[in-house]
Amino acid sequence: MRWTPGGVSNDVEDDRSSSGGGGFPGGIHIGIGGILILLVLSFIFKRDLLTPFLGGSSATESTSSAPASPAQSASEQREVQFVSFVLDDVQNTWAKIIPQYRHAKLVLYRGGIDSACGLAQTATGPFYCPGDEKVYLDLSFFSELKNRLGASGEFAQAYVIAHEIGHHVQKITGIERKVRQEVESNPRMANAISVRVELQADCYAGVWANSTEQRDLLQQGDVESAMNAAAAVGDDHLQKMQTGRVMPDKFTHGTSAQRDFWFNRGFTTGSLTACDTFSSSQ
Repeated sequence: MRWTPGGVSNDVEDDRSSSGGGGFPGGIHIGIGGILILLVLSFIFKRDLLTPFLGGSSATESTSSAPASPAQSASEQREVQFVSFVLDDVQNTWAKIIPQYRHAKLVLYRGGIDSACGLAQTATGPFYCPGDEKVYLDLSFFSELKNRLGASGEFAQAYVIAHEIGHHVQKITGIERKVRQEVESNPRMANAISVRVELQADCYAGVWANSTEQRDLLQQGDVESAMNAAAAVGDDHLQKMQTGRVMPDKFTHGTSAQRDFWFNRGFTTGSLTACDTFSSSQ
């Protein structure tokens, strides 16, 4: 991807020096949907991500010692600049498509940090919290993406950011509210609805990728890199890596093939309306 290293985006909140370690003290509450997601993630990553929310005595295992200061992490500075460039580019693109668009913030942290949606932890990967309209990202995820999941390249990282901002687009356009109401009225469908939400965010990431092609920011292999990343975080791929078998009833994000399909649909059409995952059987 063609990009110019520069400063840090005004939409980036760097909390790497104040976060890290394990669980958080009481007072954090999550709903049924959050519990279901944490249960699934606990199974996939073989770590107890739910106990800290339920007042259990065992704290989440600490992932690091004293957090390093951003000033001591010069090697991450290029990554921070890249994240800033992509974040600004994605949001500027959506501001041109959606008149009422407002910018989300992206929080950089280490290990674990509190959010309006509860616990943000490295093991759960990047996520968007509609409660505070922020994306939470531990930069170590990019190493996991490359080394453990086999999705390398800067555009694979860009896809991750664009996907999370796709959830912010869902919040702004009212989709997130409708989905939340549907899950509350029909909690048994939470996983199936979650899959459609995630696939739509993949499609939105593809819409942004289409805009980068129009502006000649793409380089050879970039699209393949993003599609590899989408496939790498498919439910079937992750489950097979962790357990050796695939359990469709526990899907929350969609299969590798589905994620690949919807990113490509957004990329080839460049259209917001082409991303209606809720009316499709794909």
